[in-house]
Amino acid sequence: MKERKITYFEQVGEKNIEDTINAAYDRAKEGDVKYVVVASHRGLTALKVAEKFKDLDIQVVAVTVAASTQQENIDEWNRNLPQLEKLGVKTHRGIYSFAGVERAIKARWGGAGPAVLMGDTLRVLGEGVKVGVDISLMAADAGLIPAGEKVMTIAGTSRGSDTCMVIKSTYSIKFFDLAIQEIVCKPYTDGIKHEAR
Repeated sequence: MKERKITYFEQVGEKNIEDTINAAYDRAKEGDVKYVVVASHRGLTALKVAEKFKDLDIQVVAVTVAASTQQENIDEWNRNLPQLEKLGVKTHRGIYSFAGVERAIKARWGGAGPAVLMGDTLRVLGEGVKVGVDISLMAADAGLIPAGEKVMTIAGTSRGSDTCMVIKSTYSIKFFDLAIQEIVCKPYTDGIKHEAR
């Protein structure tokens, strides 16, 4: 048996970024995690994580969404990309595993397919839980992290990282091999507050 501390934030979002990164760093110092996958729309959170983790033997992977999803963040991501690369951060821009073609089907014909339902089911635990699973799948599918590896994810709600988990990674085509092994921190949640997407 192993006891671990879980931090619960009173609210979601940006105000928790520094505390989330610090909690992730404290957990990463145990030395059994070699990859940290960070959701970062503009690259700023990934830069903070790379700076904080630079003394650890951990590969930072920054994942941002496809250009079609977050048009307003493209320029800022592109401006931060050279600094991320200079810090040794691997980067990936892609479509969320739980979205993609299913969003086009929903927009055209209505309804929701199984991937959208799976994403919303994870959101019951918090937006950062869903995004953390998503970015781990995206990073594995892109070949930036190995499947079957213990990885840490840092994700959150809107522009604020507020959730850190330790996940056994896998590819999206082997989704049910994925395992959320630890929750390091997350906010208290109050259900899903937006339409299905």
